[in-house]
Amino acid sequence: MPDSPPPRAAIYRYDAVDRQLVEQRVAEYRSQLTRFLAGELSEDDFRPLRLRNGLYIQRHAPMLRIAIPYGVLSSVQLRMLARIARDYDRGYGHFTTRQNLQYNWPKLEDTADILALLASVEMHAIQTSGNCVRNITTDEFAGLAPDEEVDPRPIAEILRQWSTFHPEFAYLPRKFKIAINGAAEDRAATAFHDIGLRLWRDAAGTLRVRVSVGGGMGRTPMLGAVIREDLAWQHLLTYTEAILRVYNLHGRRDNIYKARIKILVRALGAAEFARQVEEEWAALRDGPSTLIDEEFDRVAAHFRLPEVRAAVSATQEPLADQERAAFERWRARSVHAQRDGRFAVVLSLKETGVAPGDATDAQMDAVADWAERYGRSEIRVTHEQNLVIPHVPEARLTALWREARRQRLATPNLGLLTDIIACPGGDFCSLANAKSLPIAAAIQQRFDDLDYLHDIGELNLNISGCINSCGHHHAGHIGILGVDKDGSEWYQVSIGGADGSALSHGRAAIGRIIGPSFAAEEIPDVVEKLIATYLQSRLPGERFVDAAERLGVEPFKHSVYGDRQRAAAAEATADA
Repeated sequence: MPDSPPPRAAIYRYDAVDRQLVEQRVAEYRSQLTRFLAGELSEDDFRPLRLRNGLYIQRHAPMLRIAIPYGVLSSVQLRMLARIARDYDRGYGHFTTRQNLQYNWPKLEDTADILALLASVEMHAIQTSGNCVRNITTDEFAGLAPDEEVDPRPIAEILRQWSTFHPEFAYLPRKFKIAINGAAEDRAATAFHDIGLRLWRDAAGTLRVRVSVGGGMGRTPMLGAVIREDLAWQHLLTYTEAILRVYNLHGRRDNIYKARIKILVRALGAAEFARQVEEEWAALRDGPSTLIDEEFDRVAAHFRLPEVRAAVSATQEPLADQERAAFERWRARSVHAQRDGRFAVVLSLKETGVAPGDATDAQMDAVADWAERYGRSEIRVTHEQNLVIPHVPEARLTALWREARRQRLATPNLGLLTDIIACPGGDFCSLANAKSLPIAAAIQQRFDDLDYLHDIGELNLNISGCINSCGHHHAGHIGILGVDKDGSEWYQVSIGGADGSALSHGRAAIGRIIGPSFAAEEIPDVVEKLIATYLQSRLPGERFVDAAERLGVEPFKHSVYGDRQRAAAAEATADA
């Protein structure tokens, strides 16, 4: 531990109103839970109450989803998540693509106590489920990245406060997701959200907002349509309210599969949807929700960095000869320069043999310690299901790497094939058609060779256990979707998806299905054949996603199905 008190993280801190709201919600839920356990509330009555507090009933046990607003945690909060995992779960938590954390094994009767512990460190599970505005996400390097034009965190926090408990949007036709980006690279996958916000500054330095609507994955994947290029930031809440009102009025409530806003945007057309939003906004513009400088400054003040502690030595700890190559490989993939000269270190939760996104209580405690000793008591959660410690001086990178290796958090595979995004799938989720985690493990084991991974180059592989797409398979360079076929688990494969990040050259695209689905045991071979086709056909410097766009599906399809087609033809000949 540091000799002096650890620095205070630059995150939003609750005021008296925030604290009262969250504590009242905990007390309210405790009363509802007590009545349910006593048989005074039916399951039908209790269901909407528990969902409002992030509690699902999954395949084996309740699942509690904890909000991590825009993916930012303090070391104190992460230690509390570790304590809950240790005392109330099975010693681990699962970080999700929504920058949340899920506990898979809490006891129902303990959930009110868990929420009370979360409230004690300014956390909650409010609006992590249900048909409401869910956790607002953004770039894991927000406020740090050299390519950032506007820090999105103050806007994300303002939107969070505005949307929490908003009575008009507590019962939307379906769940609603907002993502914000303020950098040249879109690390927030805004094109795949119900509302995607791109913050930018005009020639006069004034903050403006580009608004896209109707993106999403799931059964009908779509990219969002831009409906306003240059909204003044003061009108962000009123304009968002206008969008939600149009959706609330016209969104399908008769069919859960057609209830998302993307279906409404497609049915009306983007131009007509935008016209209706503008018409609704005319009555809201300049109303009480119009933002003012004082409110923005109040929230933004929370994200200003504290005073820098005494300067650390500029000399990095020496590396032994046998360490140097491993350290440099890790640094090349896991360490990102900040614009202030410090570094953001990504800790991989993708070690072979471990479910993607899972972290043990010991690992979470260790990361909290490192954030205090090497950074500024702050941790970020990425939508790729990894963790980030920002504000690390260069001289401390060696020491942090050594500790991360001991905790199995330094796998240098970020952005490579085994840095897999995966939902919990059929091992836990009652909605899933198939398991995700065994498929991820089989692929990781097949490609557990760092030299080969680096030869393949940057490649996203995403796995979802059902069409709800929690594993973002539509946006994977290679996407795998679990499907049910006559009661058996099968897997559909797509290629060419792109999330808008630098790994996809800033392009957002929906993956294309290559053909009929595969049995679970076939998937590692299928992936290997896709990779072999790419390696045989790639141009100098060309990534897998670029080759998939250039070549189209056919060469990959032929490599995967060729043997199957020949066998089917031979069998047909023999039968004749």
